[in-house]
Amino acid sequence: MDDDAILIKGCLDGNNEEFEALVEKYQKTVFNVAFRIVNDYNDAEDITQCAFIKAFENLQTYDKRHKFFSWLYRIAVNESLNFLNQRKHHDELNADLVSSSEKNPEEKYYHNEISKNIEIALMDLNLDYRLVVILKHFQGLSYDEIGYVLSIPEKTVKSRLFTARSLLKDILSQKGMIE
Repeated sequence: MDDDAILIKGCLDGNNEEFEALVEKYQKTVFNVAFRIVNDYNDAEDITQCAFIKAFENLQTYDKRHKFFSWLYRIAVNESLNFLNQRKHHDELNADLVSSSEKNPEEKYYHNEISKNIEIALMDLNLDYRLVVILKHFQGLSYDEIGYVLSIPEKTVKSRLFTARSLLKDILSQKGMIE
């Protein structure tokens, strides 16, 4: 039995501290997914909180055949999409949020510029394409996990990812960000 399964069992048995451990373990990851989808820090915090509330309220429906984080990601993605459908607004990304403390100043600048350009190009993608890129390249999910999170076949995930990469390349090229 893995750590998540032990925590889930404890939570279902009435120990809410076990769920707190799950929140601590996945909070940053869920926030990252929400932020990359809605492009707003405060909204991503709200979505993260809502996703965990829904997960807690529906924990008894969790299917143990899937990884817990895939189930939780699915909730977070759905919450983010619901938010976008309600708000229908897209703000520009704040590139200052992207940084790395392990690099020298020149490397940081170069990394920030690349990250900024990719983030801007990502926001130009259709949401269906943006989601597969976020889940694959920023969250490291497998094709199967992405299919589960988005409720689409693995074949569709691969197709969307291929198209998204091609579109990203075109966008970056058109904006003079790559040659």
